[in-house]
Amino acid sequence: MIGKNVKTGVGILAENVPMMVAFYRDTLGFETDWDGGDFAEFHTASGRLSLFMYSREQFAKAINEEYQKPLGINQTFEIGMWLPTYADVDAEYERLSKLNVNFPTGGPVTFPFGIRNFYVADPEGNLLEIGSDNPGTEN
Repeated sequence: MIGKNVKTGVGILAENVPMMVAFYRDTLGFETDWDGGDFAEFHTASGRLSLFMYSREQFAKAINEEYQKPLGINQTFEIGMWLPTYADVDAEYERLSKLNVNFPTGGPVTFPFGIRNFYVADPEGNLLEIGSDNPGTEN
């Protein structure tokens, strides 16, 4: 396998699929053709199966493992969502601030290595990094 030729996707294992679909669809704005079942796929610029979710309980059954309910903030991964410019990061933070979203680290920060970002925790504690590496033009 040659990594640069591989398309990747992120699958979120969800305790409550309807609640999680509602958050990603209605709060974050991802489109989906979800049919109400145990699997949901979201439309992104990265293409098919780049962001999807599956019932955590059904997944445990599929791999013949004991089901374990998650607790608190997920500290095993984050999902990076990259916006065109720093201004877009700030605008998204302002939009989400009005929607009672959990920001575990507060508002946007610009780091010395050139990324401006903030974190959102989804309803099940998965961390989403919303950021940009493009300062764009300042007004």
